[in-house]
Amino acid sequence: MAITATDVAKLRKMTGAGMMDCKKALEEANGDFERAQDLIRERGKLIASKRADREATEGAVIAKTNADGKFGAVICLNCETDFVAKNADFVALAESILNLAIEKKPATLEELLALQLEGLTVNDLVTEKSGVTGEKLSLSFYGKLEDSFVIPYIHMNNKLATLVSFSKAINVEVAKDVAMQVAAMKPIAIDKNSTPADVVEKELQIAKEQLRLEGKSEDMVEKIAPGKLNKFFKESTLLAQDFIKDSKMSVEAYIKSADAEAKVTGFVRWSLND
Repeated sequence: MAITATDVAKLRKMTGAGMMDCKKALEEANGDFERAQDLIRERGKLIASKRADREATEGAVIAKTNADGKFGAVICLNCETDFVAKNADFVALAESILNLAIEKKPATLEELLALQLEGLTVNDLVTEKSGVTGEKLSLSFYGKLEDSFVIPYIHMNNKLATLVSFSKAINVEVAKDVAMQVAAMKPIAIDKNSTPADVVEKELQIAKEQLRLEGKSEDMVEKIAPGKLNKFFKESTLLAQDFIKDSKMSVEAYIKSADAEAKVTGFVRWSLND
């Protein structure tokens, strides 16, 4: 049967695939729209399979919170090229996945991939869109925070995003400054007490080995190493870090200057470039 421009436009609206892909699918399906959609999905699976070993290092990292600001999520949708990463349809796909995460609050990335979106699981939808873009796409990261107040921050044209949660509502600009601090300074934990024990032990051993290489005796090594560890905590934990907008105060002091009772309860950071 003859395939009209109206038919092609209709399938394009249904699938998001290119005009020529839609025309070819309709021709192969003899005008059957359901079969044409299946053909486009199959093409997506084929492309995903062929490009499974490709590096999908570009993409979009985005974050947002729900309406009351008490739940936030970060997702990373990867692709192969910056050209696709900046495509409006690709960004819209990432935003639709993020909105679903905000609505459903899945516990893990696997749960998010299994949720239904546009009549498919998120995993299958991402695979289908591989056929539309011609590139390997993958949802590689999902993080979430929930507390009395959560602030999102997106940096570098969707290349990096953070979330920070607080024990109570706090001035939005102050909260955003803290989220920017997380983006810029890559802290590993909120404070000394929340730093993983294995990280602390590793840094302690590094400090001791450095002192031994300097020729210090074992007695001196044991005395000096904890001081080096304190320097590590100051540089690598959020509240102890120098505040990026005023290095004369720590992040903790900055927060307390705005609200003495507010506490940071968690943060999430994800970047394409790390």
